[in-house]
Amino acid sequence: MANQATEPERPHGLLVEVAGIDLKLGGNLVLAGVALTASEGEIVTLIGPNGSGKSTLVRVVLGLLEPDRGSVYMRPGTRVGYMPQRVVVDEMLPLTVGRFLALGVPAAGARPRAVLAEVGAAGLAGRPIQRLSGGEMQRVLLARALLREPDLLVLDEPVQGVDVTGQGELFELITRIRDRRGLGVLMVSHDLHLVMASTDTVVCLNHHVCCTGRPEAVSRHPEYLALFGPLAERGLAVYTHQHDHRHAVGGEAAPLAAPPPRQDAAEDTAEDAAETEGRSHG
Repeated sequence: MANQATEPERPHGLLVEVAGIDLKLGGNLVLAGVALTASEGEIVTLIGPNGSGKSTLVRVVLGLLEPDRGSVYMRPGTRVGYMPQRVVVDEMLPLTVGRFLALGVPAAGARPRAVLAEVGAAGLAGRPIQRLSGGEMQRVLLARALLREPDLLVLDEPVQGVDVTGQGELFELITRIRDRRGLGVLMVSHDLHLVMASTDTVVCLNHHVCCTGRPEAVSRHPEYLALFGPLAERGLAVYTHQHDHRHAVGGEAAPLAAPPPRQDAAEDTAEDAAETEGRSHG
């Protein structure tokens, strides 16, 4: 049995495992001892200040950068759909949304229209891509990432350039896509007030992993509070997006029956009120 494989046994459903990653760029240590995992049906979100190494870590996961030390495992056969921060298209290029989605997708057929419908942008197929709003463009980029029928969806700042209401709607859309397809999601974000309500696991990164775990635990961690200061203290991390309408496939608003109140939310509100009253008498 001398030639027995030494590959460690990994949990069922694991898609990506990063362990002990060190990386220097231009002589600067960008990542130090970084580790994370992402599995089927799980949304993992990287948060951290600008320049903390979030996008660099994503490039390491995608195999675009070779780390100086450590290992990156991706389950064999895993299909990855990648949504970049932004795409710049020449104003003079006659390119509709439908044609943009079909680029690089052999025999795409009706699939671009199907994924546009899935992301709530069915009416955009014939529109010039240069005429899209910020929110529309992000939905189109998300649709393009879904064309590969991915097992792992990698989203780098998916709500960049979108207003607060649109950000909440996009995070809700990402959650629905995860639920419907059962895929894993690795997401980069700095939008603390929304992302904590839209993720399963948070990895707080500042060149090294400051803390990681469920949003509720991370939002109370001393390193998280020290890193984000007033933003964390104001309680933005536990914000949940709620509104009295939904968006139909074409993007238009439609009535939504009010859901029953969440027991844990009522308890949180009561605790917050008691804490506020206590401070006012202090």
